[in-house]
Amino acid sequence: MVDVTRLSIRHITTYSYEQPVHYALQKLRLTPRSGHGQSVVEWSSTVTGGRKQLVYDDPLMNHTELVKVDSGATHVEIVSEGIVDVEDRHGVIGRHSGFAPLWLYETATPLTAAGNNVRHLAAQLRQETDGMDDLSRMHRLAADIGTAVQYEIGQTNAGTTAEMALTAGHGVCQDHAHIMIATARHLGYPARYISGYLLMDGQTGQDASHAWCEIHLETLGWIGFDVSNGICPDGRYVRVAVGRDYGDAAPIVGIRQGDGAEALTVSLQVQQ
Repeated sequence: MVDVTRLSIRHITTYSYEQPVHYALQKLRLTPRSGHGQSVVEWSSTVTGGRKQLVYDDPLMNHTELVKVDSGATHVEIVSEGIVDVEDRHGVIGRHSGFAPLWLYETATPLTAAGNNVRHLAAQLRQETDGMDDLSRMHRLAADIGTAVQYEIGQTNAGTTAEMALTAGHGVCQDHAHIMIATARHLGYPARYISGYLLMDGQTGQDASHAWCEIHLETLGWIGFDVSNGICPDGRYVRVAVGRDYGDAAPIVGIRQGDGAEALTVSLQVQQ
């Protein structure tokens, strides 16, 4: 019998603008989909200070909402919340499906291009895991990255590449995912970036979504690896968006016209 965990999630995004906004558009990937071991029991999103212009599934099957900020607004709040049941599949997603071809995830992007250090990591792994099966090799890669790149907040940003983070030796979950994706692709494995929600031990409130990666193996299909926590995703993980890298799966991106500074605050609660 498969273990199922019911998670209650509430994600609040708040924008505060120093000056009234002339024009602003936000793209949101905050809504999970049913499938691959998770079932969305209920989900809703509400906007204060703006309105939804378009709701659609993008080419990678990510549920996407475009929100236009009201002209003259100085405060916008977006609340996404719901309940999701998640099976513990030990990270196994299974065979490839969807509109995007598998080869799309074999192609390097600017954030996941293999520089000298990534190529060295790949060569070292190939030598150390000679004779190992693919799954064992990927577990070894995840462990090696976790050792080489310490988890440290505030040292990297959305534009930090896999090569930069590996060279620096520190980063966050986004960087860990990018490094593993870059290395796996260099070794010939399709790899993709996942953003989502995580029930953290002893901690309900969070200030950001989580990120991990999935590697495609011929024997198992897609299987997830969370380098930051040293495990394969289990019943505490909710998949929300998938992409070649962070850019395809970012929870929130936007553009704005107008003077003055803006402040973004994210509040996330995940609990059973």
